Amino acid sequence: MHLQSLDSKIQIQYTATATKVVMGRTCWECADWKSCSQFSSNQWRKGDGASRCRDCIHGGGGAYAGYCYAATFQCGECSRTFNSQNELNMHQQVHRPRNIACPVCGDVRFRSGANAVQHVESGFCTGCRGQGNARQQIHRFATAQTSLRRFVAGGQQMLTNGNDYNNNSIPDFPYQCPPCSKSFRQLSQLLQHNDQKHNQHNMIGY
Repeated sequence: MHLQSLDSKIQIQYTATATKVVMGRTCWECADWKSCSQFSSNQWRKGDGASRCRDCIHGGGGAYAGYCYAATFQCGECSRTFNSQNELNMHQQVHRPRNIACPVCGDVRFRSGANAVQHVESGFCTGCRGQGNARQQIHRFATAQTSLRRFVAGGQQMLTNGNDYNNNSIPDFPYQCPPCSKSFRQLSQLLQHNDQKHNQHNMIGY
């Protein structure tokens, strides 16, 4: 049994064993109520009265009529489903153990190298206070790590000695992804990018 609420975004389904609340809305073209999974994210953002369901976009009464488009990317840990592989990859990070240590203070509570480096870059790491100082230390760390050096723009040429290491020696976008040539301002952004796009989880070796 279905009961349409006054709020067009919510439908309450009563079954013999449970009550289920489903998010959705009415398609402006076919006037049928559809769950949110039956709208693309683009169409969903258009709001009530302007969203077209996947059935209508793909030809209405043709081969797609009545077909329920469910999310096809499922998490193997909790069975949640997602609309894209990228969304699934981002979600799966919550299932990783917190066993990564900060390369500066040694605090072990991070799920990825990107999270640990982000902690340092924030300037709140107890071993590296201040964002400016953290930026210098992270850049030194990256150029000293064999596993990371190829991601530093200019590679070993950017290594410096002595006390003359300052912000002027670090470009605005000092990190680069070799496979796609995309540049990054922060090392954590590069690590996150490689984690999600290139499936490289363990780039930091310390």
